[in-house]
Amino acid sequence: MNIRSALSIGNKILIQNDIISHKLDSELLMSKVINKNREFIILNLDKKINEKNFHKYNQLINERSQGKPIAYIFGKKYFWRNEFLVNEKVLIPRPDTEILVEEIIKITKNKEKLNVLEIGVGSGCLLLSLLIEKKYFKGTGIDISKNCVRLSRINSQNLNLEKRVKFFISDVDNFNLGKYDLIISNPPYIKKLDLKYLDKDVKNFEPMLALNGGIDGLSAIRRVIKKSGKLIKKNGLLILEISFNQKNEVKKILKKNGFYINKTLKDFAKNDRCIVSTKI
Repeated sequence: MNIRSALSIGNKILIQNDIISHKLDSELLMSKVINKNREFIILNLDKKINEKNFHKYNQLINERSQGKPIAYIFGKKYFWRNEFLVNEKVLIPRPDTEILVEEIIKITKNKEKLNVLEIGVGSGCLLLSLLIEKKYFKGTGIDISKNCVRLSRINSQNLNLEKRVKFFISDVDNFNLGKYDLIISNPPYIKKLDLKYLDKDVKNFEPMLALNGGIDGLSAIRRVIKKSGKLIKKNGLLILEISFNQKNEVKKILKKNGFYINKTLKDFAKNDRCIVSTKI
């Protein structure tokens, strides 16, 4: 069998299972199986593949057809400028979260040595991307999930950042170590009743711990803001990722906890996605 025929079979299975990105995914999975880039696949459609590789390809196609995200099948995801290891215990990094990295670089362009805390560090992609860009920043990441902390440590080692960052398994309410110039967080913010409406790729595979924001979607955000008020230095920055419809409520919570609202940032779909605030 050649690559063209195998792709046709894989593509058909993904279409039958309503995978929107069926063409791209079938090609990416083939590239993983034969250990070549996607360009090679497209330029060598008549190249033969052996039975063992076709069997492996079929297995991956079946995983994807059930909704398993490509990032989990590959065990990695590209974010900002680097690849990060991911697994089903951590949320898959989203392009919209790169907006936070971009904004932080912009507003700290004249700052050299800042102490940064990320609450809910996940794979570490946000904090570690920032540390790569800002050579003199030091980072601390906390997460209630030991699997997240373990993976963040591995990612920091892969990027040679382990000397500039520390990770702790901790609930935000019980963390009391240090004072920070900048706190960042992408907390769970989806309403509990809305979880069932998420795409199957998300609701069946990504960790509910990183998605479930409680009855009103704001329970984790309230805790992050309240604790940040104690951990942050005066005039320190708190930058939060939020849901598209939470801006007004989150602003109220921030003001109640002694934060001044600097700006709201929109994502690539022009929805409100991030709030930048200062401790006063």
